[in-house]
Amino acid sequence: MSQPYTLRLAAAAGPRAATFATALVLGLLLLLPLAHWALPAGHALHVSAYTLTLVGKILCYAVVALAMDLVWGYTGLLSLGHGLFFALGGYGMGMYLMRQIGRDGNYQSELPDFMVFLDWHSLPWFWQGTEHFAWAMLLVVLVPGLLALVFGWLAFRSRIKGVYFSIMTQALTFAAMLLFFRNETGFGGNNGFTDFKRILGYGIAEPATRALLFTATVLLLGAALWGGQRLVRSKFGRILTAIRDAESRLMFCGYNPLYYKLTIWVVSAVLCALAGALYVPQVGIINPGEMSPANSIEIAIWVALGGRGTLIGPVLGAGLVNGAKSWFTVAFPEYWLFFLGFLFIAATLALPNGVLGLFGKKGDRA
Repeated sequence: MSQPYTLRLAAAAGPRAATFATALVLGLLLLLPLAHWALPAGHALHVSAYTLTLVGKILCYAVVALAMDLVWGYTGLLSLGHGLFFALGGYGMGMYLMRQIGRDGNYQSELPDFMVFLDWHSLPWFWQGTEHFAWAMLLVVLVPGLLALVFGWLAFRSRIKGVYFSIMTQALTFAAMLLFFRNETGFGGNNGFTDFKRILGYGIAEPATRALLFTATVLLLGAALWGGQRLVRSKFGRILTAIRDAESRLMFCGYNPLYYKLTIWVVSAVLCALAGALYVPQVGIINPGEMSPANSIEIAIWVALGGRGTLIGPVLGAGLVNGAKSWFTVAFPEYWLFFLGFLFIAATLALPNGVLGLFGKKGDRA
């Protein structure tokens, strides 16, 4: 057997092993809702509602981290506003869930309860149709997608990039947060949406409903990983990495980076919105705090810690950071922000290729 063939075989084994490990982990995650729904509370393998909700929340964050990796790790666009798209998807789902409260047997009103409290007499025009699940899901996709399309077109057409692009995305999410904090905007003000009761006619707190929402989250993550892998290994993906590494040279070759940037930017925004839509019914609340610029910066930390340009790395980073956050905010809540800052500095100085870089060379990146 010749040496070049041996090297090619070893190189191919790495991606195959990573794919198998990812599929195995996703398969094991699919067993968690079964252990929550089918096994009694006293059973040794029973998964509590708290654990299922916590893992489901982290998986939603993992999808957001993967979406961020597509625009930062592969295209070189550092966004500090991805929390906005996540929150908009959550608000789209939240609008549907709030309308279901008004149709509950104990509370008959077409208006969400916060509108009744604020003495509103009719639904705003943008709330019309949100009692229908299909229309609400259309809003989840269209609103963040159109916002990303308009913003991206203006920014990329003006060739804004680097730190200026990051500042603009941060300003966008901060402005949206201030807008949603106002009661007259019609989104619940600083309290946002909460106290959800039903989804598609089923009790939102029922074990079977929680199990289905968790399963949908795992399937979304699996689909995002599969689709992301297909995308980055295609010609389109190679052009994205060329934009990241040598955009000027790519333009000299006759390519227009505008449409490639715009496409991946919109895809990333929609992926964040879908994660937000699954996050809200599992966690039970959505408010303008999700649009905080600090949340978007934290998303960048997940990607940097896990490993940019790897797809799996950001998912791992989201799991590590949010797992540590869940423990720290209970055991040492006053030290969490210090620990988060330490993680970012350590990842920058000691792990330039992220945690995943410990298991392979930089050249292994897609």
